Amino acid sequence: MCGIAGIQVRDPALEPRLGWLLAGMLHQAAERGPDSAGVALYGDALLSPPGHASVSLLAPGVSPAELAERVGPDATVMPVGQSTVVHAPCTAGELEARIRGALPGATVIGRGADLAVLKGVGHPDTLAEEFGLRSATGRQGVVHTRMATESAVTPEGAHPFAVADDLCLVHNGSFANHATLRRELVAEGAEFDSENDSEVGARFVAARLAEGHDLEKSLRLLCERFDGFYTLLVTTGDTFAVVRDAIACKPAVVAETDAWVAMASEYRCLAGLPGIENARIFEPEPEEVYTWRR
Repeated sequence: MCGIAGIQVRDPALEPRLGWLLAGMLHQAAERGPDSAGVALYGDALLSPPGHASVSLLAPGVSPAELAERVGPDATVMPVGQSTVVHAPCTAGELEARIRGALPGATVIGRGADLAVLKGVGHPDTLAEEFGLRSATGRQGVVHTRMATESAVTPEGAHPFAVADDLCLVHNGSFANHATLRRELVAEGAEFDSENDSEVGARFVAARLAEGHDLEKSLRLLCERFDGFYTLLVTTGDTFAVVRDAIACKPAVVAETDAWVAMASEYRCLAGLPGIENARIFEPEPEEVYTWRR
């Protein structure tokens, strides 16, 4: 059992409150996953300033000063709890290459033009404080609380999984055939950072996007190939998508207003959102891909 919640903001007046909204959603999902938690933020002014690409990583034992010296003078290194975010005025691919060259042992957990990923082991409320989540800004965000079933409780195994530029996936459930699909993806050249079955789903979607499919088609292909029980929330820089398996036994609820669209494992995660009393609220249908584009 894990907890998923996310929101795409349509009203610019809500962008300064994105972190506050996400912190409330994360708190309500904490009972569903007390092992670890993570956050993906799109457009945070501090972690992903305009004109800069951001790379999020796990680099235990390396000081921010040492990392900054290795990566280059134009890079800003920001330790945030158990994660570190580096941003610089270059492309995400260039920045990631510099980081991997400077620190081969680091685990990259997110990258993009304006995506920052923070995750760690611990109670979600404690991690939210470490992340400074309530003060975060932006146009879109995702949170996840994990109760581990398929792999060890480590920062690497925590969600979100962000394995391509501005792509983020969180998952409640389990993939029964993840080992087979992992082998196929490895044969295609994919490299994995954890034993988590959810990472297999994220790398499958990334591979399909790289082939030229859009997010909706990529998720339809996932439904064709992956067996098991799952609810997925998947985001890119401009798209917010939800899909469930054919049985749809994992809970999900969507709420939508003119100002925002949000999804969560339980309604209580959405109850504090502004204007929820006037929102259109529904449960996603099995194997139907829902997308919203900003």
